Amino acid sequence: MSAMLERYEALVATGELRSDPEQAAAAERLSRLQREFYKSSSSTGLFGKLLGKKAVTPRGVYMWGGVGRGKSMLMDLFVQTLDIPGKRRVHFHAFMLEVHALLRDERKKETGDPIPPVAAAIARNVRCLAFDEMVVNNSADAMIMSRLFTYLIANEGVTIVTTSNRAPSELYKDGLNREHFLPFIGLIEQELDVLTLNGPTDYRMQRLGGMATWHEPLGEPSTEAAREAFYRLTDYPPEDSEHVPSADIDVGGGRMLHVPKSLKGVGVFSFKRLCGEARGAADYLAIARAYHTVILVGIPKMGPDRRNEAARFVTLIDALYENKVKLIAAADAAPEDLYESGTGRFEFDRTISRLNEMQSADYLALGHGEG
Repeated sequence: MSAMLERYEALVATGELRSDPEQAAAAERLSRLQREFYKSSSSTGLFGKLLGKKAVTPRGVYMWGGVGRGKSMLMDLFVQTLDIPGKRRVHFHAFMLEVHALLRDERKKETGDPIPPVAAAIARNVRCLAFDEMVVNNSADAMIMSRLFTYLIANEGVTIVTTSNRAPSELYKDGLNREHFLPFIGLIEQELDVLTLNGPTDYRMQRLGGMATWHEPLGEPSTEAAREAFYRLTDYPPEDSEHVPSADIDVGGGRMLHVPKSLKGVGVFSFKRLCGEARGAADYLAIARAYHTVILVGIPKMGPDRRNEAARFVTLIDALYENKVKLIAAADAAPEDLYESGTGRFEFDRTISRLNEMQSADYLALGHGEG
């Protein structure tokens, strides 16, 4: 038994995890992958190299499932207990930013196809590349990934282990020029073992431990509550908040929306940025598809002079509600007191109702995108 499996079974035995057949199967598969790495290393030691033996590239793993089903926990255990040189774990957003930077540098050289040298640079001294939250939000990434990952696996001998909230066939669904992305889906299904994790326990929501999702009025206590929620959902230490990864998501029409804090499917936004600027339904739908949880801070009380902000807020909440996105808010008043008069006040009643429902246990138990 590997250290990975020992750690997992110990968590189940102590009651920190509930017995879950899909989770147990994933733990066993990751444990077997570790043994394959060790076997490959021993067969290509000094004696193996003298005989000209090449290291065998173990088959990778793609774990997908709903929010809080243990994907990141299993990835933590796998990486922590994988005792090999050349392992690297990186959040997928950060990885794609790195890829784009390397591609820009290669294109400046004007030496031909930039993908092979970029793949070689990424694979240097790396045998196992582990990703958190693989997601595809724009056509540029979709067109790059198929060729890049083919080179990493087939030419550079890198084993990919990744998590995602979506099945491979659902990645970049309805995206622009998706036909260019289909070979990448085929590559995943051919080269990686696809494991489903959709067990009955939402561990991530359990981490909130009954914590309220609506915090008022605005001030340091509300800000601290939002910060604590982000920590519980992502494991990112609050004292290091300045270094939380950011992201840019494609909202259509060639426009990108900068997300100042983005990690493990949780996005942090300010009301001023989302509703104080000219935005429409497409922007909010892109956010609702990209994040299972949105933390929205700085929601003010609005009057007739802020009817435009109120109208955008209504559209934002509609998109989040319809995609069953969890909302954690820091606001200056309760939902029913946010917009007491002004154009569209009658329509705002629906938003009040939805905001109150979104705080309920039944709503929070729903999976991202359900319904």
